[in-house]
Amino acid sequence: MVFSSITFIFYFLPLFLAFYYLTGIRNAILLVGSAIFYTWGEGAFVALLLALVAINLWGGLLVADAKAKGRTWVLPIFITFNLLVLGVFKYTSFFLSTFGSLTGVSVPKIDLPLPLGISFFTFQLVSYLIDINRGTTKPERSYVRLATYIMMFPHLVAGPIVRYSHIVEELKRRYLTSERIGLGIQYFIVGLCQKVMIANTVAAASDHVFSLPSGELSLITAWIGASAYMLQIYFDFCGYSNMAIGLAFLLGFKFPRNFDYPYASRSITEFWRRWHMSLSFWFRDYVYIPLGGSRGGKMTTLRNLLIVFLLTGLWHGAAWTFIAWGLFHGCFLILERLGLDRVLARAPIGVARAYTLLVVLVGWVFFRATDFQHASAVLTAMAGFGAAAPSELIRLWLTPEVSSAMVIGTVFSFPVLPWLMDRMRQPRVLGPQMPNGNDQGSIPVHVLPIPVLVPGMIMSIALLAGNSLNPFLYFRF
Repeated sequence: MVFSSITFIFYFLPLFLAFYYLTGIRNAILLVGSAIFYTWGEGAFVALLLALVAINLWGGLLVADAKAKGRTWVLPIFITFNLLVLGVFKYTSFFLSTFGSLTGVSVPKIDLPLPLGISFFTFQLVSYLIDINRGTTKPERSYVRLATYIMMFPHLVAGPIVRYSHIVEELKRRYLTSERIGLGIQYFIVGLCQKVMIANTVAAASDHVFSLPSGELSLITAWIGASAYMLQIYFDFCGYSNMAIGLAFLLGFKFPRNFDYPYASRSITEFWRRWHMSLSFWFRDYVYIPLGGSRGGKMTTLRNLLIVFLLTGLWHGAAWTFIAWGLFHGCFLILERLGLDRVLARAPIGVARAYTLLVVLVGWVFFRATDFQHASAVLTAMAGFGAAAPSELIRLWLTPEVSSAMVIGTVFSFPVLPWLMDRMRQPRVLGPQMPNGNDQGSIPVHVLPIPVLVPGMIMSIALLAGNSLNPFLYFRF
């Protein structure tokens, strides 16, 4: 079940909210509803998730006790256990095939099903244990509360990565206000429009181009396909995150913001402060800083950056193309640390943004391609060395609907909407939190007019009713 579906919007969500609002056992209702939501798509894997919660509930208590007694080996054991579970399900086939390719040894082909959201809830469990060891949060003693935190359906399968310390008080007591409910509805509708009206529409172009044989890729088609995917992945994941934030508001929670117009960035460093912010801050706080951050000199800093982005690529998928995508970004971050950032700071804003967009666009080709040969074919065509001209009629797949979605998506990839709302003097209210674990401040957001939200909701529902293709890209990561 996905948020942008008729089943969720008209059946699951209203029924769930009726029970949630009318009963006094909200954590229990939320837990049961989340288990149903997860079981709808994953079946037996809900048992794995429930077992992991039980093990980490016990692990949190042991980590707290071990810290008091000076036993430092307990935390690594439970972190290793969680990462091993992730590794077995997500990376077994990749590691075996890589080992076979490097050694020439015949290895069995093992394709384990990937539990939805395992990368997200594994990181949440790891951060929970580390925060207990650091003393920034206390171990949870209630299975229902910890299970509710991990299994809460708004963020269960595709984030944002919510830290236990962010919502621990709301797990114990939360208040529903008309302002939060209104903001929740607004965020959900905005996210739904981003997903259905833009991401789903431009997907037709990106999917078509990335399925073409290399001999049919021309300069025009390659650039259109790569640009369409750049918009698709942003509005797909940003739309999901906004729907998740909106649902959290409807339940009385505040989730962290996950995107802040990343395509408006003037450097790759800034891009990663704006893209998938909950993941970026997670890697900063639980990998980069523990490795030494920028405290050990320039070479140590560059090494730490490369390790973080190697892991970032691997986290996104069990394939060398994902690792290459992570290292590609890591290399540009290193170049910026070595002095390119000063050049960009002095450059005209248009030049800096063009540089960032070009680097990100090339990176998305590796991210989307099935293998390096596929990525090379697309990039070769983008460089002008592909087919001399399109071997097909572009208008068959670059329809007016797709073209319009690409133009609208490009415009609203930049902070045009806040600028318009400021000109209209629309009021602001306190919205989601910053994803930084040390900053609990809320972000002011504009209140959108009802004449904007209602037509957006109606158009999205109409598109959903007539379109069967509606996956979320990040479900498979």
